[in-house]
Amino acid sequence: MRRRQFFGAVIGASCWPLAAHAQQAAMPVIGFLHAGSPDENLKRLEAFRKGLADAGFVEGKNVAIEYRWASGKNDELPAMAADLVRRKVAVITTPGSTAASVVAKAATTAIPIVFSSGTDPVALGLVASLNRPGGNVTGITSLNAELAAKRLGLLHDLVPGASHYFTLVKPTSELAAPFLKDLQGASASTGIHVEVLNANTADEIDRAFAGLPQQPGNAMVFGPEGFFYIHRAHIAELALRHGLPTFFDVRDYVDAGGLASYGSDYSTLMELTGNYVARVLRGEKPADLPVQQATKFELVINLRTAKALGVEVPPKLLATADDVVE
Repeated sequence: MRRRQFFGAVIGASCWPLAAHAQQAAMPVIGFLHAGSPDENLKRLEAFRKGLADAGFVEGKNVAIEYRWASGKNDELPAMAADLVRRKVAVITTPGSTAASVVAKAATTAIPIVFSSGTDPVALGLVASLNRPGGNVTGITSLNAELAAKRLGLLHDLVPGASHYFTLVKPTSELAAPFLKDLQGASASTGIHVEVLNANTADEIDRAFAGLPQQPGNAMVFGPEGFFYIHRAHIAELALRHGLPTFFDVRDYVDAGGLASYGSDYSTLMELTGNYVARVLRGEKPADLPVQQATKFELVINLRTAKALGVEVPPKLLATADDVVE
C-alpha cells in the first residue's frame, strides 16, 4: 500500500467512530416515564411504538427511547423525571400513566410533554383547556375516571341480585377524586349505595378483600388506577376466590380472569399517543395540538368467570358486548 493511501485509510478509520457518534447524537430521544412496569404493559408499549412507526419514527432506526419505569413506586417518579430533563430529551411522554403525567408537568416547562391520562386533564391541571392546551403539554385522555356511573349501571344489569356494592380506590392517587365524584353522583341518582374501600399497598388490597362481609349479594366496581393495573391478575383472582362479581375499567382485567369491563380501547389511545409524540418530534408545538378524547369504548365479558361465580349473563347484555372471553 502506498504511504498516502495508508495514512488516508488510517485517518478514515479513526474518523469513522466520530462520524457514527455524531449520527447517533443527532437521533432524537424520547423520554418515556411511567408509574408501572414494562412486563405489565407489553401490549400498550407495542401500540405506542406502532403509533410512532405509523408516523415515520422507528425505535433504534431514527429515534431513541429512554425508559423510566417506577414499577408502582410513585415516589421515585420525580427523580426519574428530573433525570430525563437533565438529559435534555426531545420530548417526554407518559402513555397510560396519570401519575407520571402530573410529575412530568411539574418537572419542566421547556421540554414538550405528551401525556395519556385517565381523567379530565384540565381539572388535573395538565392543560389550560382541551382545544387550546397552552404551555408545553398536550396529549390524550381516556375519560375512564368519568365512566363510573356507566360501569355501576352495567354491573347492576349484569348482577341484578346484588345488594351490597363496594369500590376499591387508592386514596393517594390523582384518579381517586374524579372517580369517586362520578361514582357518588351515580349513587345519588340510582339509589345504589357504594361503600368505599382504600388500598395504597399490595397488602392493603388483600386486607380489603379479606374484610368484605360474609354475605350474599356483594359486588364491586373499579375505576382506573395504575397501581391496581399492575396487580390486576391478583385482583381478578381475589374477586373469584371471594365469589365477588367485579366490574373493571379496562379489558386487561378481564383477560386476566376478571368478570367484565367497560372503558376506553387503550390500544387505540396508545397509538394516538405515539402519533402525537411523532408530531412533536416533527416540530409541532404542544400548545397548538388539541387534547384528544377517547371515542371508542368497549364492553368485555368473561363467560368462564361468570360461570365460576354463578352469574347468568343477561342475553341483552351479551348481545351488546364488544368482546366475549369464553
